[in-house]
Amino acid sequence: MSISDSLGKGKPALVTGSATGIGRQIALQLAKEGCNLVINYPIDSLKEAADSVVKEVQALGTEAVAIKADVTSPDEIKTMMDEIAAKWKEPLYICVNNAGITKDSLAIRMTPEQWQAVINVNLSGVFYCAQAAGRVMLKARAGKIVNIASVVGQIGNIGQANYSASKGGVIAMSKTLAREFGPRGICVNAVCPGFIETPMTANLPGVEKIIETIPLARFGKPEEVAGMVRFLCTDPASDYITGHCFDVDGGIGMGAA
Repeated sequence: MSISDSLGKGKPALVTGSATGIGRQIALQLAKEGCNLVINYPIDSLKEAADSVVKEVQALGTEAVAIKADVTSPDEIKTMMDEIAAKWKEPLYICVNNAGITKDSLAIRMTPEQWQAVINVNLSGVFYCAQAAGRVMLKARAGKIVNIASVVGQIGNIGQANYSASKGGVIAMSKTLAREFGPRGICVNAVCPGFIETPMTANLPGVEKIIETIPLARFGKPEEVAGMVRFLCTDPASDYITGHCFDVDGGIGMGAA
């Protein structure tokens, strides 16, 4: 059953960092379910890529708009939310907080700038967007928020103290938001990708050794992460699921707390 059958065709959906990679695939999957998409991008150099995703979404028969906004800026997020409200009569129903960066370094060598940049985007940015979306959804008494975390937030990874801390924080924050927003009918969940074929992982050293640690013996595809997000956002079977973390990781995180 699609969102157009179960929830009403044309529900607005925001996917942060959706000009490329996993975010792009999430946007396309939601468009196939009848959602109208906000393609968010943070910097001018990604405008062309964002506009291309808009065209892909429109080709699937739904509406889309590209909006530049830095998720680390509450003011820019508020402006983006105002633009969404002005464009569509329906209130924002889906918010997927996907935007993220890496600045890897061994902990002993990590600079304050590397630490703070990743925390700002991957943790604070998710909070600011979820907070802004929550304000809209609480009034409407309906909505789905999915925060993209990482299996690294559960099992750690050498050279990624900042990234693993940010993603672990996203998992914990998602549980708190689920408790706070649940009484108003809003579901909040986290999705934890493992090693996925994206530009972010394209130049990882020691790929062969990483694959040896993955039970399915391969990197995942963005479409596989997007499929889980689509289920949590649009399938009626997900309406009683909140406060949980779903691993899409080929089994690498099995047994993680």
